Amino acid sequence: MTGVRVAAAAYGVDFLPDWAAYEAKIGAWVQDAADAGAELLVFPEYAALELVALLPAELHHDVLGMRPALQKFLPEFLALHARLARQHAVCIVAGSVPVAHAVGYVNRAHVFAPDGTHSWQDKLLMTRFEAEEWQISPGAGVRVFALGLRGGATLRFGVATCYDSEFPGLARRLAEGGAELLLVPSFTGSRAGFTRVRVGSMARALEGQCYAVHAPLIADAPWSYALEDAVGRASVYAPADDGLPEDGVVAEGGWNEPGWLIRDLDLALTRHVRADGHVLNWRDRAAAAERATPAEVVTLGAGVVG
Repeated sequence: MTGVRVAAAAYGVDFLPDWAAYEAKIGAWVQDAADAGAELLVFPEYAALELVALLPAELHHDVLGMRPALQKFLPEFLALHARLARQHAVCIVAGSVPVAHAVGYVNRAHVFAPDGTHSWQDKLLMTRFEAEEWQISPGAGVRVFALGLRGGATLRFGVATCYDSEFPGLARRLAEGGAELLLVPSFTGSRAGFTRVRVGSMARALEGQCYAVHAPLIADAPWSYALEDAVGRASVYAPADDGLPEDGVVAEGGWNEPGWLIRDLDLALTRHVRADGHVLNWRDRAAAAERATPAEVVTLGAGVVG
């Protein structure tokens, strides 16, 4: 067994009336993916902000005030995802949510095992909106999750949340920890933002010679300043090498079309290119780092000033 069926959510935000509606919606999404045979389900960054609709109206546009108010949903949120993971025997990377931590808040993606136990990965690098307006703090450390698959094999994966995917060092730490799959939950408010995460994810797949699974939030939510617009398409990327797509795109959904993108990923293909591909990016990472000495400025011709 060298494969895994993954489900990447292009998750559409709704203005929900109560907790029961949210529970029913998440339950239906998980059941749909599980019924399709997926073992690993990935929801987008800040998908849990849909719960802002359940807060008093005066907090819908208050990005600082909604952070503590959202904490009351956290116990039920964790219990819901744990129950669904157990019920369907799947691994769920839940939509991330601001979580009170130390003296501030972190952007945390909870990861639920098929037995209902959970861990998490915090986002490490904040966008300007998160840092300057929302005052979300960076987390610390990266984790590689080892998931026992139904066929008996073990899959190791890591989570690089949105902006984190744009920095090679973070994904490299995950790959060096054994990750063969990089999950990228994202929340981007424009096509340019989505493209930055897409290009970053494809670059990380190329460098690590691994798969990257991109799960974007889809929103048209003028009722909340924290959400407003979110765009993208669910996608799966791979290194463009022997046996894998020439453009590096394994699959992608429609633009701004909510729903699951479900694909079987053959890890034998990425293991092969790591060992004997046309290029050996993963093997050559150390040499690339060693040979990149501090830049020497060479003046070309005369009359160059500065």
